[in-house]
Amino acid sequence: MSRLLGQLDRYVVGAILGLSAVVGLGLVSLYSFISFITEIDQSSDSLGVGQIFVVTLLSMPAGLYVLMPLVAMLGTLLGVGQLAAQSEITAMRAAGYSNLRLGRAALIAGLLMGLLAVGLGESVGPIGQQAAERIKAGIEADVGGESGVGPVWLRDGGNVYFIRRLQAEDRFADAQIYRFDVALNLRSILSVDSARYVRGRWQFKGVSETRFDGQSVRVQQRDVLAWQSGIDPEVLELYVLEADTLSVTGLLRLIAYLDGNGLDTREQQLELWRKMIAPLTVMAMVLFAVPFVFGPTRGGGAGQRLLIGVLVGIGFHLLNEISANFGALYGWPAPLAAGLPTAVLALAAVARLGAAR
Repeated sequence: MSRLLGQLDRYVVGAILGLSAVVGLGLVSLYSFISFITEIDQSSDSLGVGQIFVVTLLSMPAGLYVLMPLVAMLGTLLGVGQLAAQSEITAMRAAGYSNLRLGRAALIAGLLMGLLAVGLGESVGPIGQQAAERIKAGIEADVGGESGVGPVWLRDGGNVYFIRRLQAEDRFADAQIYRFDVALNLRSILSVDSARYVRGRWQFKGVSETRFDGQSVRVQQRDVLAWQSGIDPEVLELYVLEADTLSVTGLLRLIAYLDGNGLDTREQQLELWRKMIAPLTVMAMVLFAVPFVFGPTRGGGAGQRLLIGVLVGIGFHLLNEISANFGALYGWPAPLAAGLPTAVLALAAVARLGAAR
């Protein structure tokens, strides 16, 4: 009997993963198509259709990472629902396969999808997104476009950087550097036309330095200036990517930099905890979907189960955003603001599975 139940576990896991793969392929294709059309509409003439297509392909892993909870929910609804529609669940229960056992098998499938989400969020997604941003920045810069991220404020000890155009992690343009002494008195302002990171230090071009010495003001012009700074491409790289596509290691580097300079880290802390909880969110989504096969929808078609999954996914996304906004408004700890929706979903899933007949 135990061998039979083990085979049934693998069968349920295979059914969930198989349908989740189909759902994931469909959703990421739709997501990428919409991104492709949006990029064509918003991009400048410097980006051709071929470049936009490559950028869209590179962004697909990050898109799949964002969609993974919904993929898990829909894949489980369709996979387990298909087993119920073909009366396989009934036969399995007659063989001694309990609801809790079904939930455990679903959790195994959710764990595997959660591990996939970790891989996408930690390596493939950020690498692809970074490559896509480099392609866009490089092509637009080659034709003289106003590419880049900005404006960006950064602090390095007593220096405050205002960068209007962060073109890539190793170059920026149109920036001012405000230099303060220990008493926070403004000592000088450097205006920089362009900057590039070369062999461990910044090479500034088109520099105008205004010094404030007591009652006098002096202005000095320089064509080139070598500048040593604690802000390096590893820090600037974090500003090229959107916060929700950074890896956990990238967020930790950014938080360390912000903490070291006395800057606010609440937004980055929230995103860090969201990423750490993401695998648990996928597992909670899977477990929440299982009890639907025991209710009045067990005889429903795939369309009905898809509708349920989409509605639950949208509801969870709204709850996630509400929790994040309330956390920022009332100063909740980042683990609470990030984990509350997942905890509510998991408790509801366990309660529904235990009450299922």
